Amino acid sequence: MGRMKTIARRSFLVGSVALAGGVAFGTYLVRKTPENPLSADIAKGEATFNPWVKIDSDKITLITPHADSGQGVRHVQAAMIAEELDLEFGQFETDFGVPSAAYWNRAMADETVPFMATDKSMPAEAMRSVMGGLLKVLGMQLTGGSTSVADSYEKLRHAGAVARETLKLAASEKSGIPIENLKTENGAVILPDGSQYKYTELAELAATLEPVQDVTLRNPAEWRLLGKPMERLDILAKSTGTLSYGIDASVEGMVHATVKMNPRKGGKLNSFDATAAKSMRGVKEIMEISGGVAVVADNTWRAIQAANEIEFDWGEAPYPAEQEDHWKAISASFNEDSMDMEWRNDGDIAAALKDDDDTIVEAEYRSPYVAHAPLEPLNAIIKVTDEKVEVWTGHQIQRQLQVIVSGITGHDQDDVILHNQYMGGSFGHRLEFEHIKQAAEIANRMRGTPVKLTYSREEDFIHDFPRHISMGRGRGKVKDGKVVALDLKIAAPSVVSSQMGRANIPAAGPDAMIATGAWNNPYKIPDYRMCAFRAPELSPTSSWRAVGAPGAGFIFDCMLDELIHKAGADPLEERIRLMDHDVSRKVLEAVGEMSSWGSTLPEGTARGVAFVESFGVPVAEVVEVTSTEDGIKLNKVWVACDVGKVMDPVNFENLVQGGVIFGLGHAMNCEITYSDGMAEQENYNTHAGMRLNQCPEIFVKGLENAPDIRGIGEPPVPPAAPALANAIFAATGKRIRELPLNRHIDFV
Repeated sequence: MGRMKTIARRSFLVGSVALAGGVAFGTYLVRKTPENPLSADIAKGEATFNPWVKIDSDKITLITPHADSGQGVRHVQAAMIAEELDLEFGQFETDFGVPSAAYWNRAMADETVPFMATDKSMPAEAMRSVMGGLLKVLGMQLTGGSTSVADSYEKLRHAGAVARETLKLAASEKSGIPIENLKTENGAVILPDGSQYKYTELAELAATLEPVQDVTLRNPAEWRLLGKPMERLDILAKSTGTLSYGIDASVEGMVHATVKMNPRKGGKLNSFDATAAKSMRGVKEIMEISGGVAVVADNTWRAIQAANEIEFDWGEAPYPAEQEDHWKAISASFNEDSMDMEWRNDGDIAAALKDDDDTIVEAEYRSPYVAHAPLEPLNAIIKVTDEKVEVWTGHQIQRQLQVIVSGITGHDQDDVILHNQYMGGSFGHRLEFEHIKQAAEIANRMRGTPVKLTYSREEDFIHDFPRHISMGRGRGKVKDGKVVALDLKIAAPSVVSSQMGRANIPAAGPDAMIATGAWNNPYKIPDYRMCAFRAPELSPTSSWRAVGAPGAGFIFDCMLDELIHKAGADPLEERIRLMDHDVSRKVLEAVGEMSSWGSTLPEGTARGVAFVESFGVPVAEVVEVTSTEDGIKLNKVWVACDVGKVMDPVNFENLVQGGVIFGLGHAMNCEITYSDGMAEQENYNTHAGMRLNQCPEIFVKGLENAPDIRGIGEPPVPPAAPALANAIFAATGKRIRELPLNRHIDFV
């Protein structure tokens, strides 16, 4: 009955999406190509072949619309276009472009369907196609879910090829030489005699031609840039401190603002007394805004100092005031009425676990709230005039930002102009809009004056929408040295419902993020049931790097490790035996080879292994630790993963290493807890990542066996916590079932 219920639920989802994409919008809109936004203000002599390439007599500009929060996607997007356009680094400029439906993210379709990434069945592919059509109609321009490379891989290469072939056509018309006798190289069309036309020389003529759409993409064996080690386009500026981020942006005549909001997120402002703040140096205005108070001054420091002098009477939190009550609410959600989705029901779990004997393992796991805490605090500059609104900030959902700002100022969406900026980290933080709403509200009251809103570090922490809290309960069975059954339940509030509600984006159906990292791992346990339970709304939450997979992956993999230990099997060999996906199996085998798994280790030193699939990327990690008198020392980490094709080996390795450090540091030390409705952690000293002296040596291997191109920004994070926890158990015999691990053990 459970399996039929699952199928029926999925069928309902498929039907609902099909209705939205096929009936409400119609086939015409799905097939319609969005307008090229570069055509709107094209000047005489400028050529644009598609939304990603613009050339004039002076320069070549490549549009890289995916937001860059440090993951290097601006560089990789440009490299994809340049590869096909035969450009070298230094021959072009890049620009984030304007928000446009032309930049809809087709790869996000894979993350919106209730099918495993390994499922290539007709229903799964059909639903991905339908969701892709829906995202296109909605013009969903979004950077997230490690989809930027997957989204860009074909369409940006195609964009470069279209520009290349159109420029060759222009050169053919100018020279009279057949197009098949021309080639391109180093930013120019080369004629048979070796003479050349630079692309910039051909721009005016190319602008009069219809772009050539029938193009052939280069074989990867012929690549000059992609797949080779590259120097990132932003690396020099970042290394010299000259790269401009959103917080560095400046507009003539701007004033500076900061906010104080109810520290009990979503609570009311009863009253405030700003008498002392009003008389402070540099203060220009103090105004009540939705949910709090804004201070406007002549610089950010003075605004923050004045805000700290205001006395507030805040209302109560709309969620449990104490942390323990959050856990109680999660615990109470393991009931039939709270069932969100039965994601897996393989075999007959009831029969498998019928006999309660010493082959049964039971455990409960907890994953806490965790803050995003990027180095750059939230900020935005907004200037409102009667004619238009201009916004300078770094954001990941550009078109929805236009919608939200226009709703506050009363302008048409197209009159909200976003100048997207580099972001000093995000991890999901800049998918949110609360600071944008506040800046727009302040600027709307001060029309004609640019307002730069900057959060204090403390306000950024207190008003962060953290990673959701989750709890897992598992019951499994072993037999003849093998894992044979697992019944796993995970309960959590819906991060999708919480986040999409604030963004005014409708969300319906089960929330896959409650259980992602558990149900989607392609193991074939003979009897396996995985159920997700939706807890009531608690603290508002948001997408955190890899969203559901870090919490659910920790719960699933550590529970599996317990079962393997009970069976007396080797942790890596049993995972390989259970793996039902060739690409993932090779990832596990690779990490075993890299780490020389099974080799003799010094006394007190041990290793743990974990595997978690997220965003279609299988990742296996081995962590080596040593148990010392002062605590656990991290020695080495080995990581193997498969993204189909590695675009830039240097950036790939950096992203994997960064993800591992991020995942380990948070697993060791980080959590957000609530007391009196307020987050108790207000800065890095109480939410500390890994220290430099604690960082292990990290070895990375990127495999290329997967049929699909994927991203690597998030997938290295989820396996880090369980691999570390499993290593600690192997070294000490202590099984830690909750994060952060420093609640139970010290680190050196």
